[in-house]
Formats: sequence, C-alpha cells, structure tokens
Amino acid sequence: MNAPAPAVSVRGLTKSYGRVRGVVDLTFSVERGEVFGYLGPNGAGKTTTIRTLLDFIRPTDGRASILGLDSRRDVIEIHGHVGYLPGEFGLYEHLTAREQLTYLGSLRGGVDEGSIGELAERFDLDLDVHIASLSHGNKQKVGLIQAFVHHPDVLILDEPTQGLDPLMQQAFYRLLDEARERGATVFLSSHVMPEVEHVCDRVGIIRDGRLVAVEDIDDLKGKALKMVEVRLATPAPSGTFDRVPGVREAVAFGDRVRVTMAGPIDPLVKALARHEVLDLESRESSLEEIFLTFYGSAEDDG
Repeated sequence: MNAPAPAVSVRGLTKSYGRVRGVVDLTFSVERGEVFGYLGPNGAGKTTTIRTLLDFIRPTDGRASILGLDSRRDVIEIHGHVGYLPGEFGLYEHLTAREQLTYLGSLRGGVDEGSIGELAERFDLDLDVHIASLSHGNKQKVGLIQAFVHHPDVLILDEPTQGLDPLMQQAFYRLLDEARERGATVFLSSHVMPEVEHVCDRVGIIRDGRLVAVEDIDDLKGKALKMVEVRLATPAPSGTFDRVPGVREAVAFGDRVRVTMAGPIDPLVKALARHEVLDLESRESSLEEIFLTFYGSAEDDG
C-alpha cells in the first residue's frame, strides 16, 4: 500500500442507470485516521457512492481508491482491510447470532471468538438467539459486530445507529472512539445530525447525486447564523441595530429585539452596551439547520 495515499479517494466518480442519475462527477478524499460524515437525504446518492467504492457496482466514469488500492483492480485486497455495514444488512435467519458471526468471520479466514464475545457483551447481545427472533435493533448489533470484530483499517458504515436505543448508541460511539485512537478511518453515511456533529471531523454533503460541500465540522458550524434575543429596559428606536457589523436582521417588538447575525457577536455586545439590558439569550444554528441551507427545504429527494 502507498502510505501517503488518502484512506479513501474519489476522482470524477459518476454512476448512471440509463437515464436515471446515480452520482455525478464526485471528487473528494478522506484522510487516514479521520471520521468523515457523508450526508444527504434518501435518494441523494450516498449508498451508490459506497457500493461503487467497494466494487459492488461499477462506475460509469471516474475512479475510486481505498488505502491507495484501486477499487476495481484491487477489490479483494481492499475487502481484507475494510469493515462494512450496509444500510440493509441481510442475515441468515435460521442461524444464531454466534453462528452468523462465525460464518462471516470464516469468509475472512477466521475471527477471534473472544472478540465476538467481547463486542456482544458491550452491545448486550445474546449470541445464542436465532436471528429470526431478534428485533431490528439487535440485528443491527450483529451488523456492527461483524464490521468491527476484525479491527479493520477502514470502516464504511451506512446509517450505523438505525434501530439502536440511546444506550447502545453510546456503546457504538465509544467503539468508534477506540477505532479512531488505533488509527482507523471511518466513512459514515448518515442523516442523523446530532450523531454527525458528535463523532465526525469533516463532512461531505451530497444533493441530487452531486457533492455540494466538503467542510470541517468546526468550519461548517462557524458559518452558522446566531440568533440573539434581547429584552431592554426601554424600547430601542427602529433601526438601532441594523448597521451593526454582522447583523443580518434586527426585528424590534416592544422592549424586545430579535437579532440574526453572522460572525463574532462582539459588535452587537458593544452596541447593546449603550442600552440597559434586562435579559439576553443567544443560540447558534444546529448542524441540521446548517445542513438544510444546502437544500433550501427539508424535503427529501425521494
């Protein structure tokens, strides 16, 4: 493997299904040791990207590589370094969870039974129950265990916490932290904004099959608008805060002023110092609100 190469690299990647758009001219990279969130509504192209990366489907144009290995030419070697959880994880329902995990491990040349047991304990999963009897959340745990159990260099996870209760989500986050600490790279497809904000270093946002942004989480949040609501001892004249640097909108109603602003809040604080302030509340946009600015509305693409 070429050590300087990114963990994941995509250049001009395009996949069309006849006249139907899959993904169009995607170009981005994921550095080694990074947790990269891949965001978009259903139908945006997230799963198509992942399936092309892993050579489950072939691109119409462009190239992709994992750990410097070509996704088509070196696919067998790549699969040995990757832990993958698909969005729809098929299981053999007549097997127990233990039998399923042992079988999947055998396809990789075998896995440590102790590691399976340790992960099952962390996820509170009974390994001797048949798959057919497991809830959706417990089936998801089986999927997560098979992805992590061989300590892969790259984890590709499609909606990993769907069906998990809050306690199990926390168990997953701890496991993700441990993978990051040992230098693993994580490519995480999700539409759960609090999850992405909690675990990711950078995000790529895909819309209608096209990449519309790749941003550091902190930089993305730095672009957020702040909403400040102030209660004054006496009403301020109309337009008092309109010319304050960074203020996008200031709406006064009686002794209250609601200000929407971008950038540092210091200019507003200095402007407010000329008034008697009785109360002040400030709130930043959530990552979900920022995400929706790339879409114009909350409607899914289908």
